Amino acid sequence: MTSFIAAAIQMDSQDDKRANLAAAEGYIREAAVGGAQLVVLPESMNYIGRNMAQEAESIPEGPTFQRLSSLARELGLWLEAGSIYERNPEDPDRPFNTAFLVDPRGLMVAKYSKLHPFDVVLPNGVTSRESDRVAPGHAVVTVDTEWFRAGMAICYDIRFPEMFRLMALEGAKLFLVPANFTVNTGKDHWEILLRARAIENECYVVAANQMGKKPRFTAYGNSMIIDPWGTVIARSSDKPGIILAEIDPEYVTRVRQSTFTLDNRRPDVYELNKKRL
Repeated sequence: MTSFIAAAIQMDSQDDKRANLAAAEGYIREAAVGGAQLVVLPESMNYIGRNMAQEAESIPEGPTFQRLSSLARELGLWLEAGSIYERNPEDPDRPFNTAFLVDPRGLMVAKYSKLHPFDVVLPNGVTSRESDRVAPGHAVVTVDTEWFRAGMAICYDIRFPEMFRLMALEGAKLFLVPANFTVNTGKDHWEILLRARAIENECYVVAANQMGKKPRFTAYGNSMIIDPWGTVIARSSDKPGIILAEIDPEYVTRVRQSTFTLDNRRPDVYELNKKRL
């Protein structure tokens, strides 16, 4: 199985959808010139503001999907469009936070809606309930690419290792993680969590993060690509742009033949099941 080049795009998306999409297209084209065959955008790549429901789009009928699908087809690459707010017919005021993966033909091969809303009540009384604004998804998603199977997650999902283990048990060797992770927690947890998900599942991780001041917080940046040994092989500086790294399917095999984490599980004692809804 041949190696390929993956790119993570770091953005400072704001509430101007046209400007965000223009910036994303520029970075995708830059990544393609750099040899990228798989490109991952950050969470909420086309809009970050207070009008999420109004800015939500249908997938694949909406303009963001159509533009990015056309671009993937033109450039002949795989494109994970970070995530966008997707219309929710059952609850229009709470869109889904949805990532989609497009193949080099411009066809959508997978769609994943963020499972875990960030709902917290802090000791000082500060409350943040993402689920008041965004509806959670209902499925763990893996998808076959031309190289191997990939698993899809978004931001806060990285705090839930059981989700990543399920994807690895379904054959994933790469995790795609668009995010809008905060500075407050990111400085202490972002890298550690991503490296842990890579190490414990013996998988590559491509994590594309937002950066800059947002309406509710400042995003941490530090987009990174991590190999199955847990080594950070590419990392963004503190500005928008792209990072590139080689993804080697054979290296996944070598790591798994030296650590045996997945092989040494004890399903006779415990098991992890995915519900079928």
